[in-house]
Amino acid sequence: MSSPLSALPASHPLHDGRTSEAPLVRAARGDRPASLPVWFMRQAGRSLPEYRASRAGTEMLDACLDPALAAEITLQPVRRHGVDAAVFFSDIVVPVLLAGIDVRIVPGRGPVLDEPIRTASDVLRLRPLEAEALAPISEAVRLVVAELGQTPLVGFGGAPYTLASYLVEGGPSKEQLRARALMRTDPHTWAALLNWCADVTGAFLRAQVEAGASVVQLFDSWAGSLSRADYQRRVAPHSRRAFDALRGLDVPKIHFGLGLAEMLDLAPGLGADVVGIDWRLPLDEANARLGGTVPLQGNIDPALLTAPWPILDAHVRDVVERGRTAPAHIVNLGHGVPPDTDPTVLTRIVELVHAL
Repeated sequence: MSSPLSALPASHPLHDGRTSEAPLVRAARGDRPASLPVWFMRQAGRSLPEYRASRAGTEMLDACLDPALAAEITLQPVRRHGVDAAVFFSDIVVPVLLAGIDVRIVPGRGPVLDEPIRTASDVLRLRPLEAEALAPISEAVRLVVAELGQTPLVGFGGAPYTLASYLVEGGPSKEQLRARALMRTDPHTWAALLNWCADVTGAFLRAQVEAGASVVQLFDSWAGSLSRADYQRRVAPHSRRAFDALRGLDVPKIHFGLGLAEMLDLAPGLGADVVGIDWRLPLDEANARLGGTVPLQGNIDPALLTAPWPILDAHVRDVVERGRTAPAHIVNLGHGVPPDTDPTVLTRIVELVHAL
């Protein structure tokens, strides 16, 4: 009987050894490498002047589907900051777009749909994501991995609840009132919608892994709007389904949910190997809630990226010290890099973490 690893292509960086001993991969598997790994959510793009130059005159979603451009943007923060991983430059709505949904990204606002998905008949009209539609994603990943060498690529996707929120609300929403109402008033339609979201994001993740991503992360940006009961019953099984799309591919899986402190103990049951922690909960407390058995990622407060360096330095050291209580720790922010971040600050954080 072949090992699970054999399902990865022979040329995959985990299979041929390029990234199997990388600090990020080792930490994600529960090890303590000599050098503490660090990367930043949303490091590809946003704050970098070279990103703005590369993307000048190109719409966000067009950039995501241009393999050469997406690869270049993915590589930029690795070159600049010396981070321990690249994160694939894309957007969580890309698989939704590739499945035929008319979605666009409005600068300063985010993903917007002119025709939201709100009824049973709307959900019935949703089509599966065809494998050939993912060709630009696979090609971009291959281009990145060929350049990265021993540095792993983190593939990513949006968790089903966050995707469903955009589809139902028609755009970003702070409270997800329509989505939460649909969840409770029409649970069958809700379940069908979240299964569809899980399947498209699962296919998106799988395409990235098969093309060479060494780690994946599922982002649930809006999960903090839910009660524990609703999350456990009506959302968590679908996040598990998204991760299940990777069955047979032995890659570490990270789950990051914003505002999930009270549901933290449920995260390992989703199939995650690593649990991302936002800035609200200290890592030693998060570790205690998880029984001291799960590698953690996080949890530098993004607000402090604009603070005087002595304040940020002390905060990073505190995060690292509290992270020592966990089986392993991947240093990261408690959310994404804000667009107005000074890139030199991120480079200094990387240097500090590696020195610690």
